[in-house]
Amino acid sequence: MSYTPLVSTILLSFLLSATVLYRYGNWFRHRIFVTLTVLLAWYCSFLIIFALPLDVISTVYRQCSVPNITILNTEDDVNSLEISTNGTIACEPPWTNLPERVFTNLWRTVYWSTQFLTWLVMPMMQSYIKAGDFSIKGKLKSALIDNAIYYGSYLLICGVLLVYLALKPGIDLDWSKLKAIASSASNTWGLFLLVLLLGYALVEVPRRLWNKSNHSLTLTESYFKAAKLSCDKCEAEETVDDVLESLQAVSLAVRPGHPLYLYLETILQKVPTELQERMKRRQLPDDTPTDAPSEKALIRLHKQTIKSLQVLQRTETQWNLMVEKVLELEDTLKNQIARDRVFKRTFEKRHSWFKRYIYTSRIEWYWKCVLYCYTQKLLAIMAGVFSVCVVWSEVTFFNVHPPLSIFAVIVNAAKHNYDYFTIEILSTMIILYLCYCAFSTVLKIRVLNLYYLAPHHQTNEYSLIFSGMMLSRLTPPLCLNFLGLIHMDSHVIESQVMETSYTQIMGHMDVIGIISHGFNIYFPMAILVFCFATYFSLGSRILSMIGFHQFIGDDEMTTDLVEEGRELIKREKRRKQRLEESSSRRREYQERFPSTGRFRQPRSSIEDRQMDNLENSRTSLRDAHGLDSYNGTRYTSEVDTRFPPNEDEIDARFGASTRINERFSNTNELDPRFSDSYQLDGFYRNRVGGSPRGFFDDV
Repeated sequence: MSYTPLVSTILLSFLLSATVLYRYGNWFRHRIFVTLTVLLAWYCSFLIIFALPLDVISTVYRQCSVPNITILNTEDDVNSLEISTNGTIACEPPWTNLPERVFTNLWRTVYWSTQFLTWLVMPMMQSYIKAGDFSIKGKLKSALIDNAIYYGSYLLICGVLLVYLALKPGIDLDWSKLKAIASSASNTWGLFLLVLLLGYALVEVPRRLWNKSNHSLTLTESYFKAAKLSCDKCEAEETVDDVLESLQAVSLAVRPGHPLYLYLETILQKVPTELQERMKRRQLPDDTPTDAPSEKALIRLHKQTIKSLQVLQRTETQWNLMVEKVLELEDTLKNQIARDRVFKRTFEKRHSWFKRYIYTSRIEWYWKCVLYCYTQKLLAIMAGVFSVCVVWSEVTFFNVHPPLSIFAVIVNAAKHNYDYFTIEILSTMIILYLCYCAFSTVLKIRVLNLYYLAPHHQTNEYSLIFSGMMLSRLTPPLCLNFLGLIHMDSHVIESQVMETSYTQIMGHMDVIGIISHGFNIYFPMAILVFCFATYFSLGSRILSMIGFHQFIGDDEMTTDLVEEGRELIKREKRRKQRLEESSSRRREYQERFPSTGRFRQPRSSIEDRQMDNLENSRTSLRDAHGLDSYNGTRYTSEVDTRFPPNEDEIDARFGASTRINERFSNTNELDPRFSDSYQLDGFYRNRVGGSPRGFFDDV
């Protein structure tokens, strides 16, 4: 008996969740309560994924040790068992064997934690964050109303089910049966969502990996996405313009000393400095109302401001990442025909010690131009094999005699040989692949495009909470589905088998009684239907027909968007080249005229930033043909934000937007250790503004 594997799993889950949260979130800018809640949700989900194989091994050993429990499917299985003199089965204990109560207590703690977080805490936090009220009581009231509407539909469905069960003869409703009904309803919701997600991802994941090995195809698809993203960004900027116009009108009516002036200041603190300056310079239409607004109107305006800035931050972050990806692909295609086999970039980046001494330009050329394609094809083949095995097992796992599920056959063979290591590795790989397919698909659905996990600390709080909710809601039914695939769920195979501690606490892969009849027929058929639809791109073609443009090679609209995206990237590339030339000329001038003796002193950093802003404005104006993107007039001072700069130029363009941003800016100046980690995060702090670090700081 050893607790080392379980302790290692607990530590691994925590380190993995903390690392992922550090990459996508921002511990220094986001609210502490939001960060801790998302960390706990991710940690519990990862713990289920990595600890379930240990529970499976413990259950296999207990099945073998206790007589008359193990299900023997054939005579060969009976002959292969070694029976000891006292009539019990002689089994070899695993080195990871732990008492049953350990897993029972673990799953009980994890289950109630995830359920409490995903159904109560995180929905309230989402509503609280986007609420526009100016007091704690008002925010909580708005959050309660928002969630009451959301859960009202669920309560209505539950009420109908309870009435149906109460009127059904022969059923007595008690607390244990109500818990079973609630668990079945939750599993039904999760399984139907998994059918949709897995039916798409089991085909799309191998195909996407195979397509990534073709740089030309990937570049063409990136041009297409860049064109669509540019449209989304323009829409987000138009929405922000409308909000700024409303704020400007309110600012003229609400002056210092007005009872609502503090509320207006709270809203303006959310708006970055660059947008506030543009708001002050613009002219309002003559028919703009200048009456003093009510408190409810300011609450609605506050909510619109928060939402519009979040969407603008998301789209501009996606644009910056897309530009970097396209430029990287273009450099890769150019270097494939290089004879010196040294990777050369169009725009040089700052090299760390790793790239300077280990990942050199020559090694980078061999990796990106030679090995990367073969690696992606190998991963695609492995993912394809896994997908075929998963689909076959999903279709046949209800058949027990003989077992047709591939994973059940492998686990049964490992049981007889006491090969616990194979069971653990296979279980972990299957669960991880299913989780990757399900969770990677959630954030790629166009309807849910409001939520986006962006690296380099660029993910907003709303998206982080959504990811924690989906991870907590999908992981339990996904793991129950896995136990059904390996025939360790007695309610699926309808045989007497010792249950895992996981199913004892979290229930079985049951569905509500109304649709339970024939579920083993319709569930596999639904997965097959979605897999075939994804293979032939039926969903993409239907979405493209109704107006949601998708990347389809033989479509005329796809070709037009690809050409548009190519022109947008060319324009962005020319702008970056002119900025680099301007920067190199400035450095040469400073080298020729150093700050000594009779030469003039060099410009301060503030002057450098002002010159960068001016140069950036001029280059944007050249690309935009001298037209303002907002009112169609020529201008000389405003910055064209349709094509935002890369991350290195963000801090130079925009000053500190709020007192919170100034605080973080000063932190970077005082402690240089934070400078690298905030190079990309400076975009969100200064361009779109930051959220208060304290949970109630804006109250």
